[in-house]
Amino acid sequence: MNRFKAFRLIAVAVLLTVLGGLAVLNLTPDRRELDRPVPHAAGTSDAEFLRTMAGLYGSNLLTGTQIETLVNGDRIFPAMLDAIAAAEQSVNFETYVYWSGDIAVRFADALSERALAGVEVRVLLDWVGSAQMDPALIDRMEAAGVRVVRFRPVRWYTLTRVNNRTHRKLLVVDGRVGFTGGVGVGDEWLGDARHPDEWRETHYRVTGPVVAMMQGAFAENWVEDTGEVLQGPRHFPALEPVGDMVGQLVTSSTGSRNSIHLMLMTAIASAESHLRITSPYFVPDDVAINQLLEARARGVTVDIIVPSAHTDFALVRHASRHFWGPLLEAGVGIYEYQPTFIHAKLLIVDTGFVSVGSTNFDERSFRLNDEANLNVFNAEFAREQIEIFERDLAQSVRITVDSWERRPWRKRAGDWFWSWFRPQL
Repeated sequence: MNRFKAFRLIAVAVLLTVLGGLAVLNLTPDRRELDRPVPHAAGTSDAEFLRTMAGLYGSNLLTGTQIETLVNGDRIFPAMLDAIAAAEQSVNFETYVYWSGDIAVRFADALSERALAGVEVRVLLDWVGSAQMDPALIDRMEAAGVRVVRFRPVRWYTLTRVNNRTHRKLLVVDGRVGFTGGVGVGDEWLGDARHPDEWRETHYRVTGPVVAMMQGAFAENWVEDTGEVLQGPRHFPALEPVGDMVGQLVTSSTGSRNSIHLMLMTAIASAESHLRITSPYFVPDDVAINQLLEARARGVTVDIIVPSAHTDFALVRHASRHFWGPLLEAGVGIYEYQPTFIHAKLLIVDTGFVSVGSTNFDERSFRLNDEANLNVFNAEFAREQIEIFERDLAQSVRITVDSWERRPWRKRAGDWFWSWFRPQL
């Protein structure tokens, strides 16, 4: 073997070693604090539960919150675009998905118009989630004075954290009006979930003191990529109470404590009568599965709505289905939503606690993504969300133990295979 061939073999070996090392670093799940379920200590109606949530998860419980529930694109997008059009000081917008199409153009035009009017407009797009975006839309916004930043772009020196994305969905206008939930900027979300081309979604318009926490969550990620610290009344005006709801924003960030996972498990541990969960990507870790099983063992009714064959990522459905056995056998109700892809994200505990926002019930949201969830401690708001949940449930088909066990061997094999990728899906 001549020296050139030897050098080439060594180079190939080094390259394969490096690529293998990067794959391991990215495919290995992030650390976790919990290795067992959180024990049941207090119900959602108990003052002890409120004190625990306030003390553990990084944000005080803020009174004076008002929340408007927006169901599906026909109501979500007009509310967001109206808020942008009314901006006088600042617009801060963070999203995972920003694609092409009619609604993408409408948002680009609305943001550009405000920037041309002298409003400070900042747009933070996840580098991976916005990969399908038309570059001309970014050019249009930047030409109008919008500051557009792609969050955590993939570079040679960032390959060890390519999996760590911002999945937060936050729009804050003038520091006074906030939006959060599950919606992305894409034509798939247009309409009213009337057929498979119109996704089922829920988003929320928020006012009151908790909006400052939403602004802070945006500012946290903005400073990471720009070095700019957002300050002053343009972003953080004095906020008076505007409603009677108690709100709390909980965030998780890559490399720090997995607060979202801990918070959700603590909330589920508080259940005394009924847990309701809607998730487009339901691939829970072992702790979450056992947390749900412990709730069932206490006599709690557990109902979970997941997508049917109408989904944007069939592999997730495969992996999810592999883990249903123990849940179904314990009496957990798992329902597949039929009309279209359900992308809404919702956790309701009994009749007094609701958590909404960007978080899916999967390991990616629990450990890899930057997420933001709004917790609401209010019986009236909970009743409204229960009504929405029950409407979705009425359009869903319950999966039985028998039907799960009788699925064809090809599906069983596919479910088993993709379950090994649970931390990444």
